[in-house]
Amino acid sequence: MSLIQRIHRRRAARRAQVIGLCRFSYPALGGFKTEHETPEDRARFLYAPERLDERFRLFEALTLPSLRAQTDPDFTFLIVVGTDLPADRMAQLRDLTRDMPAVVIKAYPPGRHRDVMKEAINSVRKPLCYSIQFRLDDDDAVGVTFVAKLRKALRQHFPLFEASRHVAVDFTRGYNLRADARGLHAEPANQLYLGVGFAIVFRPDTRLSVMNFTHHEVWQHMPTITRTDPDMWIRGVNDHNDSGDRIGRNVVLLTPEQEQRFARSFGISAEKARALWRG
Repeated sequence: MSLIQRIHRRRAARRAQVIGLCRFSYPALGGFKTEHETPEDRARFLYAPERLDERFRLFEALTLPSLRAQTDPDFTFLIVVGTDLPADRMAQLRDLTRDMPAVVIKAYPPGRHRDVMKEAINSVRKPLCYSIQFRLDDDDAVGVTFVAKLRKALRQHFPLFEASRHVAVDFTRGYNLRADARGLHAEPANQLYLGVGFAIVFRPDTRLSVMNFTHHEVWQHMPTITRTDPDMWIRGVNDHNDSGDRIGRNVVLLTPEQEQRFARSFGISAEKARALWRG
């Protein structure tokens, strides 16, 4: 590889924009496996106080710490909410993310799930650069090197990204995790195209978004890079999982040594989780 090629590759990776998307109890039309008759029915389900209390605990204990701890802080984390999210809950969300310059909160009325999310992503997307896009549910987390490794993948495999309109990058190793007043309970997991610890990289001339593709079918539509780095994602297990998957049945309480590993790998504090659930 020539010096000019290496410089071009490094510049493309540095200029790439990383966008994370989180649908925070957004009352979409579609996009849930749990169906409701009307948007009003869905909003009543999503905004039930007990459910929102749990979502905020998970968001504060798992998702946000893993983003704050990213070794590469140059990314945008887009949180999409409904325009009818109760005002006190919107204030709570803004308060939790006030110290995070990466966070952008956008509110939309009920609409078709993929259309609204695509519009939200495009509203923050920068032109003329590679767009690295990932999804993250409000009860999930990613390893602290996630953003840095996405940029590294673009740099290492640049000819593939340059020749393809879009390429998926999938990290297969993580954990299913449940939190409660005793702490963090987890089980190792290894899964392809789960949707968490997963991203799609779009060439600058491609205006599609990560929401144009179903994550578990993405291998049918584009080249993929599969990595087996350890400790790259956490999939939250809780009473309001929408996936319907029977996960987390073998989680065990972390030992103090494992809690330290989770703090290093994900920026997550077991002590904070205990305090949130006790509170």
